[in-house]
Amino acid sequence: KMSWFWFYLPLHLLMATYLCHSIKAPTASSQQSFKTDLFNFYHSLILADGKETTIHLLKDIPKRYYFVLEEGRALAPFSITVTPCDVPIEWSILVYKSPPSFPGKATPGDHYTQEVSKSQKTASMVSTIFSYKGNSVETYMGMPSHSALYLLEFLSTERDTHITVYLTTDTTSGHLYPELPMDPRIDVIGVGHTTVTLTWKHSPSVLQHGESIQYCLLVNEKHNYKSLCAAETAIRSSGMKLPPTLALSLSPYLLEPQQVMILSNSELSIINKVSSGEVRQVCMGTRNTYTVPNLSPSTQYYFDVFIVNLLTNASAAYTGTFARTLEAPEPKVTELKDGKVIHVVLDGKKQKSYSLQYQARHKKIHFTFQLCRGQIRVHITRNGKTVASENLSGLRYLSLKGKLLDTYLVQLRSTEDSNSSVKVQASPHFHKPLFPLLPESLKIKSFSKLRTCRSVTIAWLGTQEESKYCVYRKRIEEDQIWRKLQSADRCSGPESRHKSEKVLCKYFYDLNLQRAVTTETIKGLEAGTFYLFDVYLFGPSGIPVRYHSKVVKTRKKC
Repeated sequence: KMSWFWFYLPLHLLMATYLCHSIKAPTASSQQSFKTDLFNFYHSLILADGKETTIHLLKDIPKRYYFVLEEGRALAPFSITVTPCDVPIEWSILVYKSPPSFPGKATPGDHYTQEVSKSQKTASMVSTIFSYKGNSVETYMGMPSHSALYLLEFLSTERDTHITVYLTTDTTSGHLYPELPMDPRIDVIGVGHTTVTLTWKHSPSVLQHGESIQYCLLVNEKHNYKSLCAAETAIRSSGMKLPPTLALSLSPYLLEPQQVMILSNSELSIINKVSSGEVRQVCMGTRNTYTVPNLSPSTQYYFDVFIVNLLTNASAAYTGTFARTLEAPEPKVTELKDGKVIHVVLDGKKQKSYSLQYQARHKKIHFTFQLCRGQIRVHITRNGKTVASENLSGLRYLSLKGKLLDTYLVQLRSTEDSNSSVKVQASPHFHKPLFPLLPESLKIKSFSKLRTCRSVTIAWLGTQEESKYCVYRKRIEEDQIWRKLQSADRCSGPESRHKSEKVLCKYFYDLNLQRAVTTETIKGLEAGTFYLFDVYLFGPSGIPVRYHSKVVKTRKKC
């Protein structure tokens, strides 16, 4: 393919061999040209044939590589593919040709030799055959007519970066890079509120090497990328680092030293949260239609498809596209009626918000919220202006003063992925509360020193209003404690409990809040066993309020 003899010549002899062919008699200009060329080659490296080379560029410092085509290969085509992996770069190809005539002799009747000055003749032997500035993947195809020495010069003027360069003098035995179809565009065939469906024409490489070829899709909110290494560089510069358990990468450039590459035609995806938004990578084998799920409404996304050779990790990029998801549909609004309780359940994944509307028939309105499960944020507007916004906790009363016929919009939003629920009431009559008067704390206290193998003693606070309190117990296993406490529905009443779990019901109150506390000793328990205790408080309306559950373990030995 190439004359390896040239590679081992000292660079100054190599340059002298080529340049002396084009110099008959030294002139000042030709001597300066020789010095410049010699300096360039002293700072050049040999570019490997048939191998992709990664080149790191420092800002404003050119880097040069060279290769030689011998006489026997002079009529064979060669190609050079340069892939910028970040910012735009400048690169060019210079060729040093030996003249067709014998060194030092002019061919009779050669008008070129007779009419052109020596300095001009020297310059004609060195020419720039290609130059480019940008960040696109560019390929130069050459068909030399003489043996020649080629110099490639690369320059980055924006910042330090890296590129890949692929030189081959054998363009007939296959391609390193997968082939793109004649029409490499990505078509958007469907857009929804949270989905975008894409399709693209098959690569010819899929039909030839189906097992080692796959399509990989990159989704982001910033812009399209013209190469896979450019996308990977952008992800890395944003500070993203793949977790060690996710060892999939689209190429080795993203892999950490301790990671391995998983090559599979099944669909695999990685979602990374970066400063510029979400970056999603999905590899789907050889399918050329894909629906991207779980997108945000009313958001513009950019989509890039890369055809990747899993054996060589070489890739080619389709022409990227973009699409904007549809705006979220207006949430359904439910009307709130005076004194009526509405139980709202929010699915943290599908339906994360719920809207309630209330038209005031009095100037002062009282909203009551009882958080049953999960985490919910409430946002209230009056005639379009925000009047309250906060996270709910336990039982919450909000009193708002406005005008007759004011319109209140109550928006409830789940702040976590699991299910959340809340009870809501709006009423102008605060003297007829839905829920009972509450104590300062809804915590249940247990006394460690009063624990025995068969009994435990618990206490809780009461109020100045005579109310009914019911105590329930349930035996649980130690590994169930966390799940039971997290999944407890704080709005459910004793009707959801088994009759055997009921311990007692009692009435009490004290006008002196300092003494409004009661204790109860629960007997008939088993030694060394965990029990879950609940206390329910009932008010005039009969709707209960559940105290925070308490887990107590009886003594193992007494």
